[in-house]
Amino acid sequence: MAKHQEAQFLGPQQRAEAWDNLQSEQFDVVVIGGGIVGAGAALDAATRGLRVALVEARDFASGTSSRSSKMFHGGLRYLEQLEFGLVREALHERELSLSTLAPHLVKPLKFLFPLTHRVWERPYMAAGFLLYDQMGGAKSVPHQKHLTRSAALRMSPGLKRSALIGGIRYYDTVVDDARHTMTVARTAAHYGAVVRTSTQVVGFLREADRVSGVRVRDSEDGSTAEVRGHVVINATGVWTDEIQSLSNQRGRFRVRASKGVHIVVPRDRVVSEAAIILRTEKSVLFVIPWGGHWIIGTTDTDWNLDLAHPAATKADIDYILGQVNKVLVTPLTHADIDGVYAGLRPLLAGESDETSKLSREHAVARVAPGLVAIAGGKYTTYRVMAEDAVDAASEDIPARVAPSITEKVPLVGADGYFALVNQAVQVGQSYGLHPYRVKHLLDRYGSLIHEVLDLGAASPELLQPITDAPDYLQVEAVYAAAAEGALHLEDILARRTRIAIEYPHRGVNCAEQVAQLVAPILGWDQATVDREVETYRARVVAEVESQAQPDDASADALRAAAPEARAEILEPVPLSR
Repeated sequence: MAKHQEAQFLGPQQRAEAWDNLQSEQFDVVVIGGGIVGAGAALDAATRGLRVALVEARDFASGTSSRSSKMFHGGLRYLEQLEFGLVREALHERELSLSTLAPHLVKPLKFLFPLTHRVWERPYMAAGFLLYDQMGGAKSVPHQKHLTRSAALRMSPGLKRSALIGGIRYYDTVVDDARHTMTVARTAAHYGAVVRTSTQVVGFLREADRVSGVRVRDSEDGSTAEVRGHVVINATGVWTDEIQSLSNQRGRFRVRASKGVHIVVPRDRVVSEAAIILRTEKSVLFVIPWGGHWIIGTTDTDWNLDLAHPAATKADIDYILGQVNKVLVTPLTHADIDGVYAGLRPLLAGESDETSKLSREHAVARVAPGLVAIAGGKYTTYRVMAEDAVDAASEDIPARVAPSITEKVPLVGADGYFALVNQAVQVGQSYGLHPYRVKHLLDRYGSLIHEVLDLGAASPELLQPITDAPDYLQVEAVYAAAAEGALHLEDILARRTRIAIEYPHRGVNCAEQVAQLVAPILGWDQATVDREVETYRARVVAEVESQAQPDDASADALRAAAPEARAEILEPVPLSR
């Protein structure tokens, strides 16, 4: 079995070098924001041959891009809103990622759409699914299939017989959004982008009437630097308006934050061989298989409080339980919940006050010479958004800018993935692992699996599971710190792995073990290990307590009071005039 060329390691040494490079180089493009759109823009620009810097105040995907419904989907419900262009575009992007760009991360997923109305609903939905299939929804996955009530209940025995009169089976996809975003950023670094997290933009540089770069502050130690670029792309999602204010420029659009909450329950609590999509009075509810769990959500409510740590409330959780329990034979209770997470969608503000009706389209604007902003959109269309942002930015780049080629650029780990799936038994024998474990690793790292497992060559104990999170090997925590840019326990437990939502202890029980594993790599002494563990525990306590609060304000107060892992983060960034 051939081992593939190493991808760019994002570890402590690279981080130190990146700080020097940020200060010494003239960049073509400086991207602010390490979510999926910012990472995508950095990759797009780097693969066009441009010199690129990507800076993120916290961690890759630490905002919206780690808190989605975990779907790389075409947006079936947007057909009803007659947004055909958005659906066609999303389906094209879904197909690209499923087949070429990220087959190790984006997976096909069978859905059941329960029908509840006789006569009109089946032909109405059939027409919608037919359009969905013809727009590109059935290239790498099967077409829709109509089911009787009995057939639908055989597929999902956990549903009440009275909850449906039939069903339609169709396919979409599922993705670990946080790992995908990190992988896009790492691919950008692989193609030459200077990528650095815990690097907060605190101001803009100017030459005459032009923006000529940014001032940044290290969120770990408070040191500052200036980064020069021909053009700056603001890809900060729900922070778009805050960064816009820093630039002293009037924005071309306004972004509103909509809170979406999901709960995570054990797989045996809902008996179904397919994901389920349910209509509600306000929107739709997804029941998504996620390893040994189901992810159920989402809500859709306005949020005007802390952008970094949106808090789920008891009312949010009760709403989700109430909606899903309308159709389940065995109702779910609060005691069934292993994890909860809340995220903020960055929506382009429209005339309606209902967030579910705000635009999911994206907008790009050249706010000022040297400054481009992008916002809105949906996770699935990140690559198109990135391309549009770099196209707009090219006006401020002196040299000729080549067209986007990211449609042809697989993410790191994609090349060779399918062959390695067929070789899972041999890979397992090489490292003393069960083929099931190898398959799990391949679906997280793809062909980079050898990089991960080779870190255990000198320390075989690293190939043993994390004691209180046995779905993950100890070496995965080590690799997160050595190669994937993780700087804190929260980065590892909440984003590089999903321990924070997959285990009832939310990662608290394994925090000490993981901290000791990564301490040698990140240079932590025992006092730092203790501080990291205590900070993480305080975060979990605050989240759990906030989820018992009746409203956003009280939940936000509890969550915002928890200590920050990044001690020098500024929130909000002070405006300088």
